[in-house]
Amino acid sequence: MATLTIGAVRERAPGERRVALVPEAVTLLRRAGLDVLIESGAGCGAWFTDAEYTDVGATVVPPDELYARADAVLCVGPPDPETAQSLRAGQTLFGLLEPLRHPTLVAELTGRGVRTVSLDLLPRTLSRAQSMDALTSQASVAGYKAALVAAHSYDRFFPMLTTAAGTMRPAQVLVLGAGVAGLQAIATARRLGAVVTAYDVRPASRGEVESLGARFLDIQSPPNGEPGAGQGGYARELTEQEQRAQREALDAHIARSDIVITTAQVPGRKPPLLVTAAAVERMKPGSVVVDLAASELGGNVKDTEPDKTTVLDNGVTLIGAGRLPSAMATAASTAYARNLVALLRHLVRDGKLVLDPADEITAALMGGASS
Repeated sequence: MATLTIGAVRERAPGERRVALVPEAVTLLRRAGLDVLIESGAGCGAWFTDAEYTDVGATVVPPDELYARADAVLCVGPPDPETAQSLRAGQTLFGLLEPLRHPTLVAELTGRGVRTVSLDLLPRTLSRAQSMDALTSQASVAGYKAALVAAHSYDRFFPMLTTAAGTMRPAQVLVLGAGVAGLQAIATARRLGAVVTAYDVRPASRGEVESLGARFLDIQSPPNGEPGAGQGGYARELTEQEQRAQREALDAHIARSDIVITTAQVPGRKPPLLVTAAAVERMKPGSVVVDLAASELGGNVKDTEPDKTTVLDNGVTLIGAGRLPSAMATAASTAYARNLVALLRHLVRDGKLVLDPADEITAALMGGASS
């Protein structure tokens, strides 16, 4: 019986330092009877050397050999055109492929007989799939790093300090969005000693926010009276009228904050605008705004740009923090690799990759397509 071969490629997107498999994950896959190929240099951005991979039983190969031999190809983000063309019929591509944003890529691969398994399609409501939830693991890294980025850019202390020179008041931090990233940002800012307030359109998030020692911000409910919770564990996209009412209510709280961290995203769509230019203009000099949703689709904050820091004329620093998991590549790669191992354990049976459309996890990850 032929052994299933898994191959992890080197990421080629600018600024992307993560890798799909780390040496720890290779050990687990080898124990499961799988052969593992690693593209040469794939782990360097996350500080994993080729020698570390070979030490645990992986074979380090050039890209051409990997695509020729691998039955399943593992990546982090969507492949670039050259990588996509290297895939062949019968192979399966695993990654955070963002099919809602890149439908043409997925359609082209499927049309050539390449099966796609996109981890960002996994419903967060499936309890048995929690160990496979890569969006959650990466959002947790992003939320943690966001608080550190804010603290690094803020020219005052986060905690209250009593010194011989007097008492320094704690930073006032406002976190908008209490999903996984938001909750991690809240927890980290609290550990650093800040006074934290948080807001989310989902009423159920109040308990999670308060359990971390933060205050939940009460503002006007959506005008139509409907809760902000959507499907799959995400907040639903608010109507234009709801977004306008929300922004007006938030503006005063934003102006009083030293740090604002925004984390609200809608999968595959433009993020909601939570922080207007007028609100930023009212903030004090030295204040910091970190926008985790900043991307080519836009962000939660007016005028933020992905991967760019701007100091405005009024002394407010805007940080478009779209690649925070990559900024913590070692931790993010380790978490992501564990998600992939959990998924492969679910899909590999008797040494074969089984993509059963009747399985709800498989069906979701393949966008409902049959194998």
